[in-house]
Amino acid sequence: MVFPDVFARALTRASDPQSLPAAAEELARVGVPVFPCIPGGKRPLTEHGFHDATTDADRVAAWWGRSPGANIGVPTGAPSGMVVVDVDVHGPVDGFRGFSRAHRADLLDRWQLLVSTPSGGMHAYYQSTPGQVQRSWQAARAGIDFRGDGGYIVVPPSRMSIAGDVVCYRVRRVEAGTSSLLDSDRLRDFLDPRPTVREPMNTAQRQGADVSRLARWVAGRAQGERNRSLFWAACRLAENGLPTSDALDALGTAASDAGLSEREIIATIRSAYRAAHPDRDAASASVRALAPSEAGIWFAGDPAAVGPSNMRRL
Repeated sequence: MVFPDVFARALTRASDPQSLPAAAEELARVGVPVFPCIPGGKRPLTEHGFHDATTDADRVAAWWGRSPGANIGVPTGAPSGMVVVDVDVHGPVDGFRGFSRAHRADLLDRWQLLVSTPSGGMHAYYQSTPGQVQRSWQAARAGIDFRGDGGYIVVPPSRMSIAGDVVCYRVRRVEAGTSSLLDSDRLRDFLDPRPTVREPMNTAQRQGADVSRLARWVAGRAQGERNRSLFWAACRLAENGLPTSDALDALGTAASDAGLSEREIIATIRSAYRAAHPDRDAASASVRALAPSEAGIWFAGDPAAVGPSNMRRL
């Protein structure tokens, strides 16, 4: 793992005009593991993706020797020692608004560096928390993704083609000293709050507000969040003793409204009940027994502001 200030200086140097092979070799030389992505894109070129990232100079030289236009990928979390808050801007979604709200709530203080992305967004880099797994997640409606363990990021001077123009990732600001540690769980709960389910639930509560709140929340999930959110909601119902058939009844229509197929819904709820009750094979028996034709019954009927233009002032 490379020290955050070393990481920041290396990315700053890489952000200066130079070839992608030279930048990849420089990052690897200072201890930042890298791997090649397709030229002008984000998809890894290596067989195992970010798992193949390395600081080995010979391997890095061989990769970029074969594909000198390859973009540079860096795994986030423990391998690199850095995690990234990815601010997206697309259509009506402006992640800078969510970033600004979280910053005012003191959840995003003291980044290590800020990088502007070709699409008009921003990457805010923070030191990863030693000894703690910080898994990647997505808050699509807020326009913010978190890149931690199990994720990766494309770094300067990688480039994308935007509306016919070639645009590079560029370092815009480096914070002096070491960044503060980011509480990624608190940030996710702030940006994408999950409904609270009271425990224990009695029969009336199962029919009432708590289950309805979960269902409304699941129905409102965006693409990229739907399966994870349905799984989380189903786990809450399983933990509170709701039978799987009732969970399908309570969440099936909501998940279908969010865009999931019947097969995905049944598989996700079954997985949730197995996770909540690993020693109870019978917990998901009613779901396993449902044929697709039978399953259909469940789905019927009834900081100050931060933005691209003033990022330099942060």
